[in-house]
Amino acid sequence: MALLEITALEVRYGNALALDGISLSVGAGQLVGVLGPNGAGKTTLLKAISRTVPPAAGRVVFNGMPLEGLPAYDVVGRGICHCPEGRRLFPELSVLKNLMLGAYLRNDRHGIARDLDKVHSLFPVLKARASQQANTLSGGEQQMLAIGRSLMGAPTLLLLDEPSVGIAQRLKIEIFHSIRAIQQAGTAVLLVEQDARSTLAIAEHVYVLEHGRVVRQGDARAVADDDEIRRIYLGV
Repeated sequence: MALLEITALEVRYGNALALDGISLSVGAGQLVGVLGPNGAGKTTLLKAISRTVPPAAGRVVFNGMPLEGLPAYDVVGRGICHCPEGRRLFPELSVLKNLMLGAYLRNDRHGIARDLDKVHSLFPVLKARASQQANTLSGGEQQMLAIGRSLMGAPTLLLLDEPSVGIAQRLKIEIFHSIRAIQQAGTAVLLVEQDARSTLAIAEHVYVLEHGRVVRQGDARAVADDDEIRRIYLGV
């Protein structure tokens, strides 16, 4: 059984159909990429999983349990943490306070301390700048903080929305290495990205969305070798 199983998912914004019958799955500990142009429905897909937008139809099942009707905080409590596009940090709070807000549903002090150490090991700059305000960090460092905050929720599944947008190439490479390390440590990752080349390099399975539908899926290497995908997304 897949960790996350989505079947015929439909999301509407008024009369506009944003997701049109999407089905996909993520296995335990798997890194799955979602590619597609702007407006394809990638961000809406993650919002529907985390219950920040309500689906009009279809099913989202996580760990064998349907998520229909649950508020967003219950989805977090079940083990899905969403790192949204644009980071959504608390800019005037310190780096440490932003991280600790990711653990707001938890009361296991030792576990929280352990996970904070893991985040600091993954992103040492966050430990070095723990007392700084979040808005004093660079764009790449803020993205690290956003990912770290999500990890403080102890997710079984991490939803990442466009983590490479607006950051320097050097930090982008570091962040993609960190995403791979998160998955290798046992956390499943559903990664939405426009950087197809980097995504195909680290993902195991890939779905390609267009106009709210899955138009291509498969092993990441097979997708990377597809001539049409290479032409449209890789520019070769």
